[in-house]
Amino acid sequence: MIVQNKNFIFSPSINNILLLAGLLITLFFIILAFSASFLESQSLIQNPLESLANPIHHPPSQEYWWGTTGQGYDVFSRTIFGTQAAFKVVILATGLSLIMGVPLGLISGYFGGKLDKFLLFLMDTIYTLPGLLLSVTLAFVVGRGIFNAALALSISYIPQYYRVVRNHTTSVKTELFIEAARAMGATPQRILTQHLFFNVVQNVPVLFTLNAADAILILGGLGFLGLGLPENVPEWGYDLRLALDGLSTGIWWTALFPGLAMTAMVTGLSLLGEGLTEFFTPRIR
Repeated sequence: MIVQNKNFIFSPSINNILLLAGLLITLFFIILAFSASFLESQSLIQNPLESLANPIHHPPSQEYWWGTTGQGYDVFSRTIFGTQAAFKVVILATGLSLIMGVPLGLISGYFGGKLDKFLLFLMDTIYTLPGLLLSVTLAFVVGRGIFNAALALSISYIPQYYRVVRNHTTSVKTELFIEAARAMGATPQRILTQHLFFNVVQNVPVLFTLNAADAILILGGLGFLGLGLPENVPEWGYDLRLALDGLSTGIWWTALFPGLAMTAMVTGLSLLGEGLTEFFTPRIR
């Protein structure tokens, strides 16, 4: 296996600070997502699906740190468990698109021909559709649920992985070390998996983090429209939808905290993606 890395340098810069900030924010939310069930089992936070006997809006207080919703749910616990739901959907969505897009890009770029033309046409067609619109349409078809929401999101990301990997593959396959591997009798499968793969996936981690940030926003949009996760799963977009009725009467806390959580997580992933872009592509500086 030969891996080319001609311009891989790393030096202190403002982008490295942003990378560290994005990493810390993302790690914070990952820890929060993994610890949500433990915190609830230790009675450190309330059950996000347990409603008060008298379901009314309670403002933030010592008993309810972030207040309660009009349905009697604790905003603090629902926001924390919303992190868990967001990560489940985002990891599934980006994972599915990566698993589909990367192999298709390798095969299309290496073999070319009619298959390459057909895949290019298909991926370009999908890519021209707005991500939210495509996800909403697919959500109508497959219905609500964690896997269904992830599937609806992943379709719009497959072309991005495909184009990045395909373009790199068409460039790298003409390099001398690939020609040498062919001359030594290496099969196409061996060339794809052991030589090309590691040379064309350097930008995939960057794309993964940026798609994850975008997926959180689209998931929030689906939840706001009532097309995301089931009602018994705490989700930031759905909670923002429920908070609309109270905004006109001065009940601000039901929308503020889920909105801030979504903004912070998207910001962290975006900073991480931008930092990784400079790390893997130093010429961008």
